[in-house]
Amino acid sequence: MTNKELNYVEDALGHEKFMRSCSKETSSQLQDITLANYIAELEKTHTALYDKFLSLL
Repeated sequence: MTNKELNYVEDALGHEKFMRSCSKETSSQLQDITLANYIAELEKTHTALYDKFLSLL
């Protein structure tokens, strides 16, 4: 893996980690159950993407 590719993966990991934490926090604060469940699903999606990027290293 080149340095440029490594930088891209590290950047993507940071973005996915941030999105996962935002989703988790937001879903816990929402009162609308349907919306909270949707945001919780987004958290799962970002966790899966994080794991995929991590497996590239």
